[in-house]
Amino acid sequence: MSGLFVVLEGGDGAGKSTQLARLAAWLREAGHEVVVTYEPGDTALGATLRKLLLDPASGDVSPRAEAMLYAADKAQHVYEVVRPALDAGKVVVCDRYVDSMIAYQGAGRVLDAAEIRGLADWATGGLVPDLTVLLDVPVDRALGEKVDLDRLEAAGTEFHERVRSHFLDLAAQDPSRYLVLPGRDDRDAIEAAIRQRVQTLLAE
Repeated sequence: MSGLFVVLEGGDGAGKSTQLARLAAWLREAGHEVVVTYEPGDTALGATLRKLLLDPASGDVSPRAEAMLYAADKAQHVYEVVRPALDAGKVVVCDRYVDSMIAYQGAGRVLDAAEIRGLADWATGGLVPDLTVLLDVPVDRALGEKVDLDRLEAAGTEFHERVRSHFLDLAAQDPSRYLVLPGRDDRDAIEAAIRQRVQTLLAE
Protein backbone atom coordinates (compact mmCIF):
# COMPACT_ATOMS: atom_id res chain seq x y z
CA MET A 1 0.00 0.00 0.00
CA SER A 2 1.27 3.44 -0.88
CA GLY A 3 0.71 6.36 1.48
CA LEU A 4 -0.12 9.99 0.84
CA PHE A 5 2.52 12.73 0.64
CA VAL A 6 1.40 16.29 1.47
CA VAL A 7 3.82 19.22 1.55
CA LEU A 8 3.29 22.73 2.90
CA GLU A 9 5.34 25.41 1.17
CA GLY A 10 5.64 29.19 1.30
CA GLY A 11 7.84 31.95 2.59
CA ASP A 12 8.93 32.40 6.17
CA GLY A 13 6.09 33.46 8.43
CA ALA A 14 3.35 32.12 6.14
CA GLY A 15 1.76 29.93 8.82
CA LYS A 16 2.99 26.53 7.61
CA SER A 17 3.68 25.16 11.10
CA THR A 18 0.18 26.02 12.34
CA GLN A 19 -1.58 24.40 9.40
CA LEU A 20 0.71 21.38 9.45
CA ALA A 21 -0.17 20.69 13.09
CA ARG A 22 -3.90 21.15 12.44
CA LEU A 23 -3.86 18.88 9.39
CA ALA A 24 -1.95 16.15 11.24
CA ALA A 25 -4.37 16.27 14.20
CA TRP A 26 -7.40 15.99 11.90
CA LEU A 27 -5.86 13.05 10.00
CA ARG A 28 -5.05 11.21 13.22
CA GLU A 29 -8.57 11.75 14.52
CA ALA A 30 -9.79 10.17 11.28
CA GLY A 31 -7.70 7.08 12.02
CA HIS A 32 -4.74 7.63 9.70
CA GLU A 33 -1.14 6.94 10.65
CA VAL A 34 0.64 10.27 10.19
CA VAL A 35 4.30 11.20 10.02
CA VAL A 36 4.93 14.92 10.58
CA THR A 37 8.31 16.03 9.32
CA TYR A 38 10.23 18.98 7.91
CA GLU A 39 13.19 20.10 5.82
CA PRO A 40 15.94 20.87 6.35
CA GLY A 41 16.98 19.03 9.46
CA ASP A 42 14.69 16.13 10.41
CA THR A 43 17.42 13.49 10.45
CA ALA A 44 20.65 13.33 12.44
CA LEU A 45 22.65 14.25 9.34
CA GLY A 46 20.08 16.85 8.37
CA ALA A 47 20.28 18.58 11.75
CA THR A 48 23.99 19.17 11.21
CA LEU A 49 23.36 20.44 7.68
CA ARG A 50 20.58 22.74 8.91
CA LYS A 51 22.89 24.40 11.40
CA LEU A 52 25.50 24.97 8.70
CA LEU A 53 22.91 26.36 6.30
CA LEU A 54 21.03 28.71 8.61
CA ASP A 55 23.64 29.87 11.11
CA PRO A 56 24.82 33.41 10.24
CA ALA A 57 28.23 32.30 11.49
CA SER A 58 28.58 30.19 8.31
CA GLY A 59 29.29 33.47 6.54
CA ASP A 60 29.31 33.95 2.78
CA VAL A 61 28.39 30.48 1.49
CA SER A 62 28.67 29.80 -2.24
CA PRO A 63 25.17 29.52 -3.75
CA ARG A 64 26.21 26.25 -5.39
CA ALA A 65 27.55 24.87 -2.12
CA GLU A 66 24.31 25.92 -0.42
CA ALA A 67 22.25 24.10 -3.04
CA MET A 68 24.28 20.91 -2.65
CA LEU A 69 23.92 20.98 1.14
CA TYR A 70 20.16 21.29 0.77
CA ALA A 71 20.19 18.43 -1.74
CA ALA A 72 22.12 16.26 0.72
CA ASP A 73 19.53 16.98 3.41
CA LYS A 74 16.72 16.00 1.03
CA ALA A 75 18.42 12.79 -0.06
CA GLN A 76 18.85 11.62 3.53
CA HIS A 77 15.36 12.75 4.53
CA VAL A 78 13.62 10.83 1.75
CA TYR A 79 15.81 7.78 2.39
CA GLU A 80 15.38 7.73 6.16
CA VAL A 81 11.95 9.26 6.82
CA VAL A 82 9.66 9.94 3.87
CA ARG A 83 9.99 6.89 1.63
CA PRO A 84 9.76 4.30 4.44
CA ALA A 85 6.62 5.98 5.80
CA LEU A 86 4.94 6.10 2.38
CA ASP A 87 5.86 2.48 1.69
CA ALA A 88 4.17 1.58 5.00
CA GLY A 89 0.96 3.29 3.84
CA LYS A 90 1.23 6.29 6.17
CA VAL A 91 0.33 9.91 5.47
CA VAL A 92 3.44 12.10 5.40
CA VAL A 93 2.90 15.80 6.09
CA CYS A 94 6.07 17.78 5.45
CA ASP A 95 7.06 21.39 6.10
CA ARG A 96 9.06 22.32 2.95
CA TYR A 97 10.38 20.05 0.22
CA VAL A 98 11.79 20.36 -3.30
CA ASP A 99 9.94 23.56 -4.22
CA SER A 100 11.71 25.44 -1.44
CA MET A 101 15.06 24.44 -2.87
CA ILE A 102 14.05 25.52 -6.38
CA ALA A 103 12.63 28.83 -5.14
CA TYR A 104 15.32 29.75 -2.61
CA GLN A 105 18.48 28.30 -4.18
CA GLY A 106 17.30 28.71 -7.77
CA ALA A 107 15.36 31.97 -8.05
CA GLY A 108 16.57 33.45 -4.76
CA ARG A 109 20.26 32.87 -5.41
CA VAL A 110 19.84 33.47 -9.16
CA LEU A 111 21.00 30.02 -10.17
CA ASP A 112 19.47 28.12 -13.08
CA ALA A 113 16.12 26.83 -11.78
CA ALA A 114 16.16 23.85 -14.15
CA GLU A 115 19.57 22.80 -12.88
CA ILE A 116 18.44 23.12 -9.27
CA ARG A 117 15.31 21.10 -10.02
CA GLY A 118 17.47 18.43 -11.62
CA LEU A 119 19.71 18.30 -8.56
CA ALA A 120 16.68 18.10 -6.22
CA ASP A 121 14.99 15.41 -8.31
CA TRP A 122 18.17 13.36 -8.33
CA ALA A 123 18.57 13.73 -4.56
CA THR A 124 14.98 12.63 -3.87
CA GLY A 125 14.82 9.90 -6.48
CA GLY A 126 12.12 11.87 -8.27
CA LEU A 127 9.62 11.55 -5.41
CA VAL A 128 6.78 14.05 -6.07
CA PRO A 129 4.17 15.05 -3.46
CA ASP A 130 0.55 14.14 -4.04
CA LEU A 131 -0.38 17.66 -2.95
CA THR A 132 1.60 20.84 -2.32
CA VAL A 133 -0.18 23.52 -0.31
CA LEU A 134 1.36 26.92 -1.00
CA LEU A 135 0.62 29.53 1.66
CA ASP A 136 1.29 32.84 -0.04
CA VAL A 137 2.11 35.94 2.02
CA PRO A 138 3.54 39.30 0.88
CA VAL A 139 7.20 39.53 1.87
CA ASP A 140 6.81 42.69 3.93
CA ARG A 141 4.13 41.05 6.06
CA ALA A 142 5.99 37.77 6.46
CA LEU A 143 9.43 39.03 7.45
CA GLY A 144 8.58 42.48 8.77
CA GLU A 145 7.47 41.01 12.10
CA LYS A 146 10.48 38.76 12.70
CA VAL A 147 13.56 39.39 14.81
CA ASP A 148 16.74 37.30 15.15
CA LEU A 149 16.76 36.39 11.46
CA ASP A 150 18.66 33.31 10.32
CA ARG A 151 21.09 33.39 7.39
CA LEU A 152 18.40 32.94 4.70
CA GLU A 153 15.80 35.16 6.35
CA ALA A 154 18.40 37.94 6.39
CA ALA A 155 19.10 37.64 2.65
CA GLY A 156 17.14 40.80 1.84
CA THR A 157 13.77 41.84 0.42
CA GLU A 158 14.68 41.37 -3.26
CA PHE A 159 15.83 37.81 -2.53
CA HIS A 160 12.54 36.97 -0.83
CA GLU A 161 10.48 38.65 -3.56
CA ARG A 162 12.16 36.38 -6.12
CA VAL A 163 11.42 33.38 -3.91
CA ARG A 164 7.75 34.28 -3.53
CA SER A 165 7.33 34.90 -7.25
CA HIS A 166 8.90 31.56 -8.14
CA PHE A 167 6.70 29.64 -5.70
CA LEU A 168 3.68 31.09 -7.50
CA ASP A 169 5.19 30.23 -10.88
CA LEU A 170 5.71 26.62 -9.82
CA ALA A 171 2.10 26.35 -8.70
CA ALA A 172 0.84 27.87 -11.95
CA GLN A 173 2.75 25.26 -13.97
CA ASP A 174 0.94 22.33 -12.32
CA PRO A 175 -2.36 23.57 -10.81
CA SER A 176 -3.80 20.07 -10.34
CA ARG A 177 -1.10 19.26 -7.77
CA TYR A 178 -1.15 22.58 -5.92
CA LEU A 179 -3.50 24.39 -3.58
CA VAL A 180 -2.59 28.08 -3.30
CA LEU A 181 -4.06 29.92 -0.32
CA PRO A 182 -3.50 33.39 1.19
CA GLY A 183 -1.33 32.58 4.20
CA ARG A 184 -2.65 35.38 6.38
CA ASP A 185 -6.35 34.64 5.86
CA ASP A 186 -8.50 33.21 8.65
CA ARG A 187 -6.75 30.12 10.00
CA ASP A 188 -9.96 28.12 10.20
CA ALA A 189 -10.80 28.91 6.58
CA ILE A 190 -7.33 27.84 5.46
CA GLU A 191 -7.61 24.65 7.48
CA ALA A 192 -11.00 23.84 5.94
CA ALA A 193 -9.69 24.34 2.39
CA ILE A 194 -6.73 22.05 3.04
CA ARG A 195 -8.93 19.39 4.62
CA GLN A 196 -11.29 19.41 1.65
CA ARG A 197 -8.47 18.86 -0.82
CA VAL A 198 -6.78 16.16 1.27
CA GLN A 199 -10.12 14.39 1.80
CA THR A 200 -10.55 14.22 -1.97
CA LEU A 201 -7.12 12.63 -2.36
CA LEU A 202 -7.80 10.10 0.41
CA ALA A 203 -11.08 9.13 -1.23
CA GLU A 204 -9.27 8.44 -4.50
